[in-house]
Amino acid sequence: MQAGIFSDERFRALFDQMDEGFCVIEFLDGPHGPLSDYVHIAANAAYAENAGIPNVVGQRLREMVPGEADSWVARYREVLRTGQSIRFEQELVKTGRLLELAAFRVGAIENRQVAVLFKDITERRLAERALEARVVEALAERQVLASVVEGTAAFVQVADRDYRWLAINRAATDEFEKIFGVRPKVGLSMLDILADAPDHRDAVRAVWARALAGEAFTEVAEFGDPSLARRWYEMRFGILRDDYGAVTGAYQFVYDVTDRLAEQERLREAEEALRQAQKMEAVGQLTGGLAHDFNNLLAGISGAFEMIALRLAQGRHADVEKYLTAGQGATRRAAALTHRLLAFSRRQTLSPKPIVINTLLPDLVELVRRTVGPGITVEMIGADDLAPAMVDANQLENALLNLCINARDAMPHGGLLTIETTNLTLDAFAAKTLGVTRGDYVKVSVSDTGTGIDKDTLERVFDPFFTTKPLGEGTGLGLSMVYGFAKQSHGHVRIHSQVGSGTTVSIYLMQHRGDVAIDSPAPAMTPAHARSAATVLVVDDEPTVRMLVVDALSDLGYHVLEAIDGASGLALLDATPEVDLLITDVGLPGGLNGRQVADAARTHRPGLKVMFITGYAENAVLNHGHVEPGMAVVTKPFSVDDLVTRVERMVRAG
Repeated sequence: MQAGIFSDERFRALFDQMDEGFCVIEFLDGPHGPLSDYVHIAANAAYAENAGIPNVVGQRLREMVPGEADSWVARYREVLRTGQSIRFEQELVKTGRLLELAAFRVGAIENRQVAVLFKDITERRLAERALEARVVEALAERQVLASVVEGTAAFVQVADRDYRWLAINRAATDEFEKIFGVRPKVGLSMLDILADAPDHRDAVRAVWARALAGEAFTEVAEFGDPSLARRWYEMRFGILRDDYGAVTGAYQFVYDVTDRLAEQERLREAEEALRQAQKMEAVGQLTGGLAHDFNNLLAGISGAFEMIALRLAQGRHADVEKYLTAGQGATRRAAALTHRLLAFSRRQTLSPKPIVINTLLPDLVELVRRTVGPGITVEMIGADDLAPAMVDANQLENALLNLCINARDAMPHGGLLTIETTNLTLDAFAAKTLGVTRGDYVKVSVSDTGTGIDKDTLERVFDPFFTTKPLGEGTGLGLSMVYGFAKQSHGHVRIHSQVGSGTTVSIYLMQHRGDVAIDSPAPAMTPAHARSAATVLVVDDEPTVRMLVVDALSDLGYHVLEAIDGASGLALLDATPEVDLLITDVGLPGGLNGRQVADAARTHRPGLKVMFITGYAENAVLNHGHVEPGMAVVTKPFSVDDLVTRVERMVRAG
């Protein structure tokens, strides 16, 4: 079994002890096109018993069964593409085995893996088909109860239009008596014999009436004594007609499918067990990476505080600035890590606007050139008629810069780095493959001529905390952040790479049909520490945050009021006519969140300016950063200088 997926001994034992064959296949690109072949990467012992092919691990499909490979690829590639499980029957021509199969995708589509559970049903299906063929032939010749029917385990009944039995085999007679408590007999009416059991009679009449009306169908139903184990039955109905085509009766084949349904339930449980094992592995990887990176940062922050306290106690004030700088640096790195986590989880606060991405690239290209050094040539190819896209410009620049840094690291001896924009239209098939809505998109690509990425690594590049860099030199959140940003922007990201030939990462963003956002000049700013007579109400249940905001604004001369929850904040607003700005945390206790406080305040003061302080969990309350005029959003963690600057801008905007 493949390491990782089946690292838990309980799940390995489950699959090795099953009677059903089991395997995991991994799709490959080949001469027949993308995803045109697959290799068996895991299989249990029962695989060979059911399929008739031994030692399949490591074998490619087109080497095993070249003549029938296309049909198997088509089945499983659809499972990989859609993520929808399927159940079907198909003959493995090479061994002449008829297989009953269930297939489901393993994890995300990028894994390229599908798991298959199957069972050899060749003998069972041949027996059923032979029986049905012989019985129908016997009925056509009026040989209603041939010896083959009498000897089969299937339950066979034939009835005329008046619900009277024309024939019933011994197995059906015994089973009918077991279920309904009365013994049927040729010539009797099934409705009459069930007259004392109206519920059973109505159920039997309902299903037979469909057949006697000329409908051939199959139905699964549950019967049995509630005090005993209930059984499930598959009922197949056919029609009897005379020489003129008129319906004269109906026949029924009944199969006890209780064991088959139980088998399907076992398959479902096995599928769920596989998913749970994979989920727990991902959770372990995520928490381990978080603990490692945050422990490093917390050590820097706590150590800086301890050294500051020690130096102040020693009276060595000159050293304090060094430790302040170290602690603030660690805090900024922690904030950056949190930002990447939020981008990966698609819960960062975005402020998308319609922009033409080409307008962002000149400044970005200059920054990239200074970052990557003289050994790498940076080229920009912008589409002449590039359509606007709805996107958060700052976060897009962060994502592109992240991709450019990855490209730089892939070209240690220099090379060419290209940033390119393109318009394109995705049809229904292409959009479904990417997991986006069909329509017109802007594609932004970052390409390099570097070392490239091998296949095994390429399948994991978007996983959180996966990195090829040495321990401590990379968080492993770079590409997962780009992926999360693209998805949160209702787009997608794809990566193509070949060892020795370089890598291309493309971000797809939906085109915007409307006006393009134009940045208006900011109002004139007074010096940073100018005095103000404005009144600000701060509502925050976290004492430390509230203290920092209140103290910083008070130092600038603001008249600052403070409240610990929404209700007390509204009370202060009612008691204080002149409040110029409301600063409120979004997540507040007491039943009123910050958005509700702002909306309630604006019903009486429509022009009240509001600044929201938000963490990712409350971002949905703000419609993901889409707020009304006169409102602004500050995302935690924030610097005091940034907060003060934004307060000054809002207050002086008039």
